[in-house]
Amino acid sequence: MMNASDLPDTIPIFPLPGALLLPRSRLPLHLFEPRYLAMLDDVLKRPDRLIGMVQPYEGPDKTGKLHSIGCAGRVSAFSETEDGRYMITLAGISRFRITQEVEGFEPYRRCDVSWDGFGRDLGPTETDTDFDRPKFMDGLHRFFEAQGLSTDWDSLKDADEELLINSLAMLCPFEPEDKQALLEAPSLTTRRETLVTLIEYALRGGDDEVMQ
Repeated sequence: MMNASDLPDTIPIFPLPGALLLPRSRLPLHLFEPRYLAMLDDVLKRPDRLIGMVQPYEGPDKTGKLHSIGCAGRVSAFSETEDGRYMITLAGISRFRITQEVEGFEPYRRCDVSWDGFGRDLGPTETDTDFDRPKFMDGLHRFFEAQGLSTDWDSLKDADEELLINSLAMLCPFEPEDKQALLEAPSLTTRRETLVTLIEYALRGGDDEVMQ
């Protein structure tokens, strides 16, 4: 775990639609664009080894905008392929809020960020005291069947609340804006409620009425 004092004021940004990283979770990534290979080379020289994952979106002027809240991950593993690409794993550390984008000569984007308001991300594993696992798993079974997805149900059944909820938030095929809502959920309970809403919405075929 990192301490708040270890977190830098400026971090490199990897804008990737639909890719969600959450604190205390792990995200595998495949880097192949030259600008992101350069980013990794620079990141590995830093003691924090942080990369900020942010959802991009198209602004009214058709330029690439960044959502204000992202999540930083520490490069915890990497390997190079024969053709010069990299497979890396990011270990989620903390969410952040972008304060401004930094101009520079690097080929990748960098932003000044604030870590204020996300203190629980650096703390212990969160719990969800209102979590009804049997009801949740029933809805999840129906969602996976409807989506044609498969998983190791025994592992999900035994996973602790945070690992289960965060893993599903990261892996389920939701729209980028839905992933952003899951990222910005202030607590594990709120994230689980958002996840259930998205699952029920999908099961109803996009009907706005959601089961309580």
